[in-house]
Amino acid sequence: MNISSSFCAIDFGTSNSAVAVPDGGGAMRLVDLESGQRTMPTAVFYFAEGTHDADGPPRAFGRAAVAAYVEGHDGRLMRSMKSILGSSLIDQTTDVGGGRGAKYSDIVAGYLKRLRRLAGEPERAVLGRPVFFVDGEPERDAQAQAQLEACARAVGFRDVQFQYEPIAAAFDFEQQAIREGKGEQIVLVADIGGGTSDFSIVRVGPERARRLARRDDILASHGVHIAGTDFDRHIELAGLLQEFGYRATGPAKPGQPGREVPSGIYFDLATWHLINTCYAPLRVAEWRGMKSWFSDVRHHARLMTVLEERLGHELAARAEGAKIAVSGGADTTVDLSHVERGLILPLSEKTAVDALRADLDRIIATAHETVAQAGLQPAQIDALYFTGGSTGLRLLVDGMAAGFPQAARVTGDRFASVATGLGLHAMRLFGAS
Repeated sequence: MNISSSFCAIDFGTSNSAVAVPDGGGAMRLVDLESGQRTMPTAVFYFAEGTHDADGPPRAFGRAAVAAYVEGHDGRLMRSMKSILGSSLIDQTTDVGGGRGAKYSDIVAGYLKRLRRLAGEPERAVLGRPVFFVDGEPERDAQAQAQLEACARAVGFRDVQFQYEPIAAAFDFEQQAIREGKGEQIVLVADIGGGTSDFSIVRVGPERARRLARRDDILASHGVHIAGTDFDRHIELAGLLQEFGYRATGPAKPGQPGREVPSGIYFDLATWHLINTCYAPLRVAEWRGMKSWFSDVRHHARLMTVLEERLGHELAARAEGAKIAVSGGADTTVDLSHVERGLILPLSEKTAVDALRADLDRIIATAHETVAQAGLQPAQIDALYFTGGSTGLRLLVDGMAAGFPQAARVTGDRFASVATGLGLHAMRLFGAS
């Protein structure tokens, strides 16, 4: 069997995915998943029109999926599919437009099938997984991995192995350290992506890298189900949706304060896999009749525009863009003129900090809990290795580094370090066979 198509490693991420395959020379390389791009957004767009072919319903993947949505094609954009694993949604069917329905498990499998094809259709794979798919619920966590494995096997993988994503990133860090002539170190890997924040403490070094069995080098792994999509949701709620009626009150009656506008619709609008539920005809009709709940009728009008014109996904995308814009510490503005002419909202760094503070504190606390689980003190950590898309948030990285002032701060490829490390692990597992 040609080694270039015998196995692969897949980082199936909440926001972005990447794939590594053997390069034929004893090493691994990342596959171009789209033109000149080694990572691809974890996104699928189902077109409402078109006929099924051998691969299934008409779909676009990655950047093409996002572009189809932005260009206004009739259909359904699916993102953050990884967040569904471990929930009852995986076996449910959702409307994808054109009178079609698709099971969430088939949506995940279809995306994995695309990755497998781009990898040369191998039959063996190492898949990354977060330390916890589901916090504090071991049964659901195990169920999530089983669901992901079932999806992988359904598209042709006969041998599926798993590795924790932050441990894979530690292997990537180790190779970099060896190239720089570094000796043995204890590294705290912070892999903070779209769905989870995961941490591992690993001993790395030139001698240890030669070993296939690395269990003794893994001192602790821990994580929390808080990350980039949560940041997006909080920023959307605090910085955008208040101008659509979130936390607003209605007209006061004599002797009574105004009642608060129900918040459920806003939480769903700020959660990617629930946005489509906001467009249900009965729900839209219900909110159309709730104008009297709003003191500021502009808020109601804006909300109805979002619901009736199905602008929720675009609103969420604007919130994500705003998060990225303020991640370096600058204020920004959010153009919502697609909802209301001339509607441009300011978003300050302070608003973002206030909205994210509880999440950032919980993530940083989880990093310190990981150190404690390893039986170590912060001063014993030699290096912090940051990877994952959300480590672009300066507030988070600075806040975490402050707790380990003596540790070297190293930033990996935010979107590819895990895939690279999974590839190294896959080579160790499958490369000799």
